[in-house]
Amino acid sequence: MRLAGDPPITVRETMETPTRADAAYEALRRAIIEQALAPGAKLREDEIGAHFGVSRTLARAALSRLQSEGLVDAQRKRVATVASPSVEEARAIFEVRRCLERETVRLVVERWSPEMAARLLAHVDEEDEAARRGDAAAAGRLAGEFHIVLAGLTGNPLLARYVSEVVSRSSLILAVHGRPHQSDCATAEHRGVIAALAARDADRAAALMAAHLAAVTARALPETPTAPATLSDVLARYAG
Repeated sequence: MRLAGDPPITVRETMETPTRADAAYEALRRAIIEQALAPGAKLREDEIGAHFGVSRTLARAALSRLQSEGLVDAQRKRVATVASPSVEEARAIFEVRRCLERETVRLVVERWSPEMAARLLAHVDEEDEAARRGDAAAAGRLAGEFHIVLAGLTGNPLLARYVSEVVSRSSLILAVHGRPHQSDCATAEHRGVIAALAARDADRAAALMAAHLAAVTARALPETPTAPATLSDVLARYAG
């Protein structure tokens, strides 16, 4: 997201600051996903650069990565902000997510191993631990990351990348439109999916994942509004 007139990235910056630039990206991403940075919050390059000890150019690069993932809105000559997806965008994202995750469970069943079960169960244990200590933000983030870990087990890096993006954007949707995360429901549903995968039952795993995502979608998206009642409708309820 470099603009005309920006100074070039120097060899010194390239050699000395990638770790700090990556740290800026990771910190911003986690803060957005955990909803510590609300949709619409301003992300000033100079403030980010000063905090992480990087140039504005590298701070802008971190914001550009987040923009490519749909987490940040950044327009030329305007301060970047945390993205605020519309209801229409949210519905489209969840449609894509359902398609991707259906294929994810099918591929994981084909590659299943006991090591996969151990990794997934360890992650769900982390979700439970976050819930027990009352850390709702971490519990919500870990619930989303379960799906990213699962996609990583497919052995398809492109699929894993797309799942990571839609899961991250789902977190934004929950921040804008959703209701509070219910960690006990999420972990129980995740354990059910793991059990179906371990049984090499692709149909059941897909059905459980679909039901789980339907619950997430219902929590993330507002109900379809009903038409406002007419005066006659209202009076009919009170006429007696």
